Amino acid sequence: MSTATQETTASSYVPSAEILGTVLARGDRPARPGALSASLTFGWRAMLKIKHVPEQLFDVTIFPVMMVLMFTYLFGGALAGSTKEYLQFLLPGIMVMSVVMTTMYTGVSVNIDIEKGVFDRFRSLPIWRPSPMVGYLLGDMFRYTMASIVILTLGLILGFRPDGGPVGVVAGIAVLVAFSFAFSWVWTMVGLLMRGEKAVMSVSMFVLFPLTFLSNVFVDPETMPGWLQVFVDVNPVTQVVDAVRGLMGGHTNGAALMWVLIWGAVLIAVFGTVTMRLYNRK
Repeated sequence: MSTATQETTASSYVPSAEILGTVLARGDRPARPGALSASLTFGWRAMLKIKHVPEQLFDVTIFPVMMVLMFTYLFGGALAGSTKEYLQFLLPGIMVMSVVMTTMYTGVSVNIDIEKGVFDRFRSLPIWRPSPMVGYLLGDMFRYTMASIVILTLGLILGFRPDGGPVGVVAGIAVLVAFSFAFSWVWTMVGLLMRGEKAVMSVSMFVLFPLTFLSNVFVDPETMPGWLQVFVDVNPVTQVVDAVRGLMGGHTNGAALMWVLIWGAVLIAVFGTVTMRLYNRK
C-alpha cells in the first residue's frame, strides 16, 4: 500500500461508539473542586516538596538555632547584665525575626515553578484561580510554625520562661504565623516579577534587613535616636514583636494586636490583588 493511501485511510478512520465507550470514563463528570479543596491540594503539594527535598527545612531549624545562640551570648551580658535576663526579652523578637525572614522563600518557590513552566499547567486547570498561590502560603505556614517551635524549645532549654503560660505562647505563635501568611503575599508578587530566584532573594533581603534589624527585636526603641524611633515605631515588625512579646509575657498589648491586624489586612488586600493580576497576565 502506498504512503498516500495509508494517510488517506488513517485520516478517514472514525472510531465506533463501542470503542469510545471503553476509553472514556463512564458515569457523571466529577464536580469541579471548590476553592478550599483546591487550595489544600496545592498546600499538600508544597508539603510533598519538603518531603522530597528535606534540606528546605534547614532555614527553619538550623538558622533559628544559630540566631538564638549567637545573639543571646553575644549581646546578653553587655545589654542586660546576664544572658538569662536578656533571653526573656530577646526570644520573642528573634522568633518574629526568623519567621519573617523565612517568608521570602515563598517568592523563591513561585519563581522556580514559573521558570519550569509548572504555572502554565496550573492556569489551564478548571480550578479556583488563586488556589496555587494560596496553596504555597498554606504549605509555608507549616514552616513558620516549625521555626517558632524550634526557637521556643531552644529558649526553654536555655532558661526562657513565658509568664503568659501555654495559652500565651500558642496565641503569640498564632499571631506571628497569621501575620507571616499576610506578609508572604509580598514575595509572591516579587516572585512573579523577577526573572530568576537569585533576583528574588536579593530584593527580599534588601527589604527584610532594615525591617528586622531596625526594630525592637534586640533593644528597646527608647535607647535609639529620635529620628530612628520614628521609623521603628511605624515598622510592622515592631508591632508584631510587641504583640508576641506581650502575649508570651502575660500582658496583652491590645494596640499592637490591632496594628498587626490592620497591617495583615492591608498586605493581603494590596499585594494579594496585585499578585493575582500578575498571575493572570503572566
